[in-house]
Amino acid sequence: MKTADSFYKSKKWENIRARALKRDGYMCQQSKRYGLARSAEIVHHILPREVFPEYQFSLWNLISLTNKEHDKLHDRASDKLTAEGMRLVRKLARDRGLSIEALEQRLGV
Repeated sequence: MKTADSFYKSKKWENIRARALKRDGYMCQQSKRYGLARSAEIVHHILPREVFPEYQFSLWNLISLTNKEHDKLHDRASDKLTAEGMRLVRKLARDRGLSIEALEQRLGV
């Protein structure tokens, strides 16, 4: 697993992270989908910031999750998105009017 870089210690990240948590009621949004109330532990970039740096501070690109739910979105060996992670990408693309094909191409899918 990667170590946290300076991005996650920046004031700008701390502020947008706090806004995402507040927007999501400090609850894991994936757990909520299944009727479970679990406190969020992490804020996830749906479009990975390494591939889409232009969206790294976009509130619409962030989702509050538990660590367990977050781990379901990435293959930690390859750091690629899982099928569940790609489902979130496609949903976001539909909701934002973004090209799913263009996003998948940038992600190497």
